[in-house]
Amino acid sequence: MNLLKHSWYMMMRHQRQLLRQPWWIAFSLAQPVVWLVLFGELFQKVVGLPGFHATSYVDFLVPGVVTMSALFSAGWSGMGIIMDMDRGVMDRFLVSPVSRVAIISGRLLHQALTNIVQSLLLIGLGLLMGARYAGGVKGVAVLLLCAVLLSVPFAALSNALGLTLRREESLIGAANFILLPLTFLSPAFMAESLMPGWIRAVSRFNPVNWSVEAGRTALQGQPDWPAVLARLGCLVAFTLFSGWLATRAFRSYQRSA
Repeated sequence: MNLLKHSWYMMMRHQRQLLRQPWWIAFSLAQPVVWLVLFGELFQKVVGLPGFHATSYVDFLVPGVVTMSALFSAGWSGMGIIMDMDRGVMDRFLVSPVSRVAIISGRLLHQALTNIVQSLLLIGLGLLMGARYAGGVKGVAVLLLCAVLLSVPFAALSNALGLTLRREESLIGAANFILLPLTFLSPAFMAESLMPGWIRAVSRFNPVNWSVEAGRTALQGQPDWPAVLARLGCLVAFTLFSGWLATRAFRSYQRSA
């Protein structure tokens, strides 16, 4: 019970910090909107390529942009924990009665909530641009779940890197090195059937691919639910593994503090 209560308090702390930065909220929302609008207009004719198997590029693109937005917002999560360490906030937490697990889980809950709001805005913008979600409310709910199950583990990994590297510059370099290649090693913007063979082979082990494909399949008129559930299972396993790594990194930090 204390863990849940402390996680809630920590999550609300991060939410209040975010709400005190209206310009940060505006810019963080504007970037995925730009991706959706520009990519949707720039590549709208690629659906005419043989083997693309889609009639509307906006329909195809929305799950990719929702996933990419979840990935990049989670990738910077570790910046907050570095700032807490630099300002001595983390040391004060360690001498307080707050649950040690809640220090990490509160950040992950904050990331999940923020990502849900951001994803809903992108899905709504997709509707305004002409996207049609044949999977209905159930398909949209699965897409949101996919985004959360991608955002939370990458936020955990980002926090683990922050606790290990302890330098903002190092985390920025690591995030840029990892996130963009993972995006392009997935069918976020291009049909898997049209990707080079080696990229298709690598993408099978890419969590971004699992999230995009599960969300995109769930939005179809007749989803392949076994395939969706299989990818969701992979995302859950990845989330558990990432949470374990973040916990180990935090314990290592505690020993060195």
